[in-house]
Amino acid sequence: MNIIADKQFIFQEGQPFQSSHASTVAVLPDGDLLVAWFAGQHEKASDVAIWLARQSGNGAWSVPCKVADEEGIAHWNPVLYAQNDSLMLFYKVGHEITDWHTRFIQSVDGGYTWTASRELVPGDIGGRGPVRNKPIQLADGTMLAPGSIERLDPEVSGKQIWESFVDISTDHGVTWTKSAHVPMDLSTYVGSEHWFAKGLIQPALWSSGGEHVHMLLRSTEGFIYRSDSLDGGRTWCEAYATELPNNNSGIDAIRMEYGLLALVYNPIRGYTTESPRTPLVITFSRDNGQTWSDEYVLENEPGEYSYPAIVSKGKVLYVTYTWKRDRIACWKLTVTHNDEEGPQER
Repeated sequence: MNIIADKQFIFQEGQPFQSSHASTVAVLPDGDLLVAWFAGQHEKASDVAIWLARQSGNGAWSVPCKVADEEGIAHWNPVLYAQNDSLMLFYKVGHEITDWHTRFIQSVDGGYTWTASRELVPGDIGGRGPVRNKPIQLADGTMLAPGSIERLDPEVSGKQIWESFVDISTDHGVTWTKSAHVPMDLSTYVGSEHWFAKGLIQPALWSSGGEHVHMLLRSTEGFIYRSDSLDGGRTWCEAYATELPNNNSGIDAIRMEYGLLALVYNPIRGYTTESPRTPLVITFSRDNGQTWSDEYVLENEPGEYSYPAIVSKGKVLYVTYTWKRDRIACWKLTVTHNDEEGPQER
């Protein structure tokens, strides 16, 4: 495998916010790149809003601008979803994650102008739609949005249970139906001994054709977990641990146009977010996520490099992530490999 890589920062020092986190990226039909993230004094602060920047054909980034800001309430986890000439930007609002609800705005001119903010699912408490990673579209046009909730454990005071699901839309995002939760055998989970929660959140989705859909999940268990669906995401098998170590930090994955699967994550085993979120790497799978190889290191110095987002166009990957909570980094990686060793379906 050969990778040609270029790294940029989306903005430099001197911006009107102190902390940046949780980026999302979309590549438009004309080749422009859009990146959004939340920023303010610090995560959870009431001044945290959703910001956006664009990279046009000349490679320069626009000055960051606010695209969503409700006064006095924290904003979280923007998710961009590009579908032909239409764009959707989902995000969470709320001071506590357990009380999140999901808003969205839309654009029909490539992100230059946006509609007013609307609630994704009326009456939602806890968060519907994509929680952090991008939706995918199946061959029949169905949209699948990877979701999760963090709720209080009724049996253990002060503890949480993390649960994942998929939100399904067959009308281009107008209405949503929640899938069954991903089954978990919580009796075997030890995360709550090290952390305030146990379970699985923030799925990353891909399809291997037809109604075969898969997800990788952030876990409290020191490894990335996986679940699979044979019915287009409506039901899921019991989540099972992979061999991929992860320290309870965000992950993302993409199935490229020619079938290669790419995963970006922190390959450090740990149970809490106090484990170092470095290094940050990309790894690849030719067999639908059964095995992984050809690791490429994005960051390996001390610091926090976390919450990556990844999209692709042809043989090009675009990856963004939090760089020390100070900036958002963006990589463009052109990936080539021996087609005779190409992807295999399972």
